[in-house]
Amino acid sequence: MKIEILSFTWNLFKSDTVEQVTAMTKVWEVTILKNHTPLVTVLKPSIVSVIYTDESWVKTEKDFAVGGWVLEVSNSNIKILIDMLVTVDDVDIDKAEEAKKHALALMEKYKDAKDKVDMEKFIEAEDMLLKSVAKLKLGDTRIN
Repeated sequence: MKIEILSFTWNLFKSDTVEQVTAMTKVWEVTILKNHTPLVTVLKPSIVSVIYTDESWVKTEKDFAVGGWVLEVSNSNIKILIDMLVTVDDVDIDKAEEAKKHALALMEKYKDAKDKVDMEKFIEAEDMLLKSVAKLKLGDTRIN
């Protein structure tokens, strides 16, 4: 299988020797294997795990913290369009913790608004929270 993890401006990760991809959709976790049924689904900010053979022909597992957006599977090709990609080596635990605290504070602020809840801002804060939690989970894999 082939995989491309892309943003709107560049290709972030690519491999032609993928064996398995596991990702969290908005509803469930999905594992994609060879000859997977065609699929288009929305991703939740979370960890995407890719098992592939690297250029030295060594079976490798690489985990990424990703923002949401779209995953497409067709003809043994996987494309993931995202707005955030962080590798385990790039995780800054302190910044992720700070972002999590900030997002939780914003969510409380918008939830406790007396007049009305600004749902757009609440959803943005929730997205910020999910992205920071994904980074923290990825950072935990580095520690363990």
